[in-house]
Amino acid sequence: MAVAFTFPGQGSQAVGMGKDLADAFPEARRIFQEVDDALGENLSKLIWEGPEETLTLTANAQPALMAVSLAAIRALESRGFALKDKVAYVAGHSLGEYSALAAAGFVSVADAARLLRIRGNAMQAAVPAGEGAMAAIIGLEQADVEAACAEAAQGAGKGSVCQVANDNGGGQLVISGAKAAVELAARLCTEKGAKRALMLQVSAPFHSALMTPAAEIMREALASVAKAAPVVPIVSNVTVTPTNDPDEIARRLVEQVIARVRWRETVEWFGANGITTLYEIGAGKVLSGLARRINRDIATASVGSAADVEAALATLA
Repeated sequence: MAVAFTFPGQGSQAVGMGKDLADAFPEARRIFQEVDDALGENLSKLIWEGPEETLTLTANAQPALMAVSLAAIRALESRGFALKDKVAYVAGHSLGEYSALAAAGFVSVADAARLLRIRGNAMQAAVPAGEGAMAAIIGLEQADVEAACAEAAQGAGKGSVCQVANDNGGGQLVISGAKAAVELAARLCTEKGAKRALMLQVSAPFHSALMTPAAEIMREALASVAKAAPVVPIVSNVTVTPTNDPDEIARRLVEQVIARVRWRETVEWFGANGITTLYEIGAGKVLSGLARRINRDIATASVGSAADVEAALATLA
C-alpha cells in the first residue's frame, strides 16, 4: 500500500473546525460527544464557537484537535473505509501521535482525550510562565542551529536548556528551552546567516528537557490506560521507525514530551519506503504544506471537511 495517514499537531486549531463533519456524519458527531463525556465538559461548544484564545490553550487545543481528526476517521469509516486495508502507516506531529494511535485502536477515543488533557496541563505546569521560550529558525543548516543552541545554553548561565524541538523540514527548525538561552540562540542564528529567527507566542518550552516533569506524569498516565496493538504501524516522532508494539509505543510517547519532533525525517522515511500519498487527517493543511517542501514526489491531500471525505473516498477506493 502506498498511502500513509498523518495527524496534525498544535497550531492547526481554528474555531469552527470539525463542525461540517459533525453536521454531515452522525458518526463524526458522536466522536465530539464522546470527547465531551470523557472530559466532563462541553469541549465541542468551545471548538465550534470559541473564543479562540480559550481554544488555543494547550489543555484545550490538544484534545480538540484529536477530536476533529477522529471525527474525520469515523466519517470515512461510515462509508466503508477500513484503515487496516487501505493505509500502510500512520504518524502524527507531536500531539497528533495520540490522534494517530486512537485512529488505529491503540487507545480508546475517551482515553486519548483524557491523556491529552493530562498532557496539556502537565506541559503547561512544567515550567513557570515566562521562564521558557521557543523560536523558529528559518534558512539555517541544522548543524549551525544545534551549535548556536549549545553555545547559548552555556552562555545563558548554569543549567540553562536550549535545544532543537522540531525539525519541520523546508529549512524550518524550532528551538526550545530557557527564555534567556533561546533568545541568545536566536541572535546567534541570525549572526550565522539565518533568514529569520522568530520568537514564538507559546505558553511553554515544548519538546525540551524542561518538560521532564510532564514526561513523568505521562509515564504514569499511560500506564493506567488499556492499550492494544494498533491495526496499522505508527512511525514514531522519536525514532522515525514503525512499530505496533504497545509497550514500545507507550515508552516513545513519554520520550516524545522532551524529545525532538523529527518531522522532516518522517516524511523522508515515507518517501524511502514506498509511500506515494500522504493524507492529513483533521484540522488545517500544515502537514501537507511541510510535506510538499520536504518531498515533492509525494502527493498530499487533507481530510477535514465533508467534501474532503468524499474526495478521499473516491481516491482511496
